[in-house]
Amino acid sequence: MFEKAIDFIRALYGDREFIPLHEPVLGEKEKAYLADCIDSTFVSSVGAYVERFEREIARYTGATHAVATCNGTAALHAALTAVGVDAECEVITQPLTFVATCNAIRYCGAEPAFVDIDPRTLGMCPASLERFFKEHTREEATGPVNTATGRRVAAVVPMHTFGHPCEIDTIAEICGRYGVPLVEDAAESLGSFYQNRHTGTFGKAGVFSFNGNKILTTGGGGMIVTDDDALAARLRHLSTTAKLPHPWRYEHDEVGFNYRMPNLNAALGCAQIERLEELRNKKRKLAEIYKDFFGKIGIEFYSSPFGDASNHWLNALVLKGSEERDRFLRLTNDHGVMTRPAWEPMHRLSMYAACFRTPLPATDEMAARLVNIPSSANFTEGLFA
Repeated sequence: MFEKAIDFIRALYGDREFIPLHEPVLGEKEKAYLADCIDSTFVSSVGAYVERFEREIARYTGATHAVATCNGTAALHAALTAVGVDAECEVITQPLTFVATCNAIRYCGAEPAFVDIDPRTLGMCPASLERFFKEHTREEATGPVNTATGRRVAAVVPMHTFGHPCEIDTIAEICGRYGVPLVEDAAESLGSFYQNRHTGTFGKAGVFSFNGNKILTTGGGGMIVTDDDALAARLRHLSTTAKLPHPWRYEHDEVGFNYRMPNLNAALGCAQIERLEELRNKKRKLAEIYKDFFGKIGIEFYSSPFGDASNHWLNALVLKGSEERDRFLRLTNDHGVMTRPAWEPMHRLSMYAACFRTPLPATDEMAARLVNIPSSANFTEGLFA
């Protein structure tokens, strides 16, 4: 059964010596924009491509503002700082996520606290979040406080896992009732929608990543989107070393971050966003091909309950348990087909093991069963027409 899967993936990607998990699709337009950027001499954090890329992301997502950063982690750190996360605070998130989610919380001096995921979406479970507020917080003048830790709950950060939307409308409603800012970790979900609204636009701010393995890449880069005018202005200020505007003087009014996206990266992004729908359509087709194939050989293919609202960034199989998962991982990687398990859940990492957490049965089960498989958009589509 696993051998059939290896042969199928190899056929899909042209039987290369090594098939990566995800690689960018780049072409002549990317080269042309990069050359133009180099010719302009504006290759760092000031330039026309940065402003253009921000406008294009705002337009595509439907957000009022977009602020470009050097990577997705920086975007999340800046966004959390801007909504008021600091030392002695707590930020509620999910343990099934990339480590950058928790690292950005710690950069603020705050502590992550974990609620469970919904196995249907792989994102934060709204019911688990609601139980946390009802059973583990008390209301004070500054907002909800975790009765076990004594820390103020300063934000909630759900993550749209592998690009699949979580039930973000319900999460946003819960955050609204308890007066806690919602910051979406939409790093993987550019091109994903929930109820015809783009992920990242349901809370105070949303963040995206444009790392080399994302559906749209700038090599390295991130973006914060928001509809809040004041928040957008603060994010621009914070991410540009908190420098006060002046033709020649260097005055800074607080500790800021050198987080702005270089113009070179933005040039790549401007070319990539022109083909975003093409890439999204190809990845939807790939997910259909995988679902059909794995269904025929008796392996569960993860499908979002919201279907094609997802960008299908990174496809996943749901195996029967950790033993079968590990056998699949060994066999595929031994044969040059890159696969990986889901991230080690955050509450199992040494630096986050002591963080507050509610019961996490769905996280533990799914982490033991999930395997990501090659998901690049440059597969041989004609073989499966």
